Amino acid sequence: MNSFGHTFRFTTFGESHGVAIGCVVDGVPPRIPLTEADIQPYLDQRKPAQSKFTTQRQEGDVVRILSGTFEGLTTGTPIALLIENEDQRSKDYGEIKDAFRPGHADYTYWAKYGIRDYRGGGRSSARETAMRVAAGAIARKVLGESVVIRAAMVQMGNSVIDRTRFSWDAVADNPFFCPDAVMAAQWEQELTAIRKEGSSVGAVIEVVASGVPVGWGAPIYDKLDADLAKAMMSINAVKAVEIGEGFSAAALSGENNADEMRLDTNGKPMFLSNHAGGILGGISTGQDVVVRFAVKPTSSILTPRRTLNTRLEEVDIITKGRHDPCVGIRAVPVGEAMMAVVLVDHFLRHRGLVG
Repeated sequence: MNSFGHTFRFTTFGESHGVAIGCVVDGVPPRIPLTEADIQPYLDQRKPAQSKFTTQRQEGDVVRILSGTFEGLTTGTPIALLIENEDQRSKDYGEIKDAFRPGHADYTYWAKYGIRDYRGGGRSSARETAMRVAAGAIARKVLGESVVIRAAMVQMGNSVIDRTRFSWDAVADNPFFCPDAVMAAQWEQELTAIRKEGSSVGAVIEVVASGVPVGWGAPIYDKLDADLAKAMMSINAVKAVEIGEGFSAAALSGENNADEMRLDTNGKPMFLSNHAGGILGGISTGQDVVVRFAVKPTSSILTPRRTLNTRLEEVDIITKGRHDPCVGIRAVPVGEAMMAVVLVDHFLRHRGLVG
């Protein structure tokens, strides 16, 4: 229950306020160049305190490779990664250690296990996603440069980007990973107000993989889109996932939704649209693979909320500490990582099946 993937498989460990977090990545082919420098840039995108719009917890998220490489190359054996926690402030959670925070996993963990780590949510904390990003960085090395994975925040609260202004170049120029420079400026004003109120807001993230060849995936139970849906839904605070047109497909006619085909100038099959999001019958079509997921508002807010404690007494609670007013911002690199690990898993399985 702490592992993801089949041929390419990673297992994460650690808690939000524990000594360290880490993961073991298995199934990586040998002789692939890999050092910490290949992983660190992706972790730097996800780490906290990069702007006033994310948690101010000070974590360097410096990764160490403990095993699985020799002289800068993978050996084909398990790759162990470790990140030490540096800035735990467990005392911030002392006042709520016996109360269940509404919207968090406090109650379900306590009801299931009979014990819970109240320090930042323990294992249920989004701190765990740092190791997904590290595993995703390794997955990208296996995929190679022909597959390009990018993600952007396309909606914050009720504010949606203008698709006519969509630019991947704009994503790195603002703290929201927003592809619409005009909307990014608007979001800065909106989130500043939300942050000062001690409240939070949700978001929608779009992940696009270009260069995926036709044929990855499998029918029925191991569909590429099914695994992508599971991967994105496993990210903290994600409550919905859609592929291609997603929910909007329900409003289209059969004529409008079907992706018609013709031959390109080289005599090869081509699609005239991509409503399917690059996947048909669970198998990639060769087009861009497009996934979107919705992230709920951060549950840790300063407004008093009604709840229960471990003695099943009715109490009110205010969650203090350092929290993201929009956790969707730091979910962007996590979404990219989960796309990468699913694609590389299906790539290796495809190679094993058909050569």
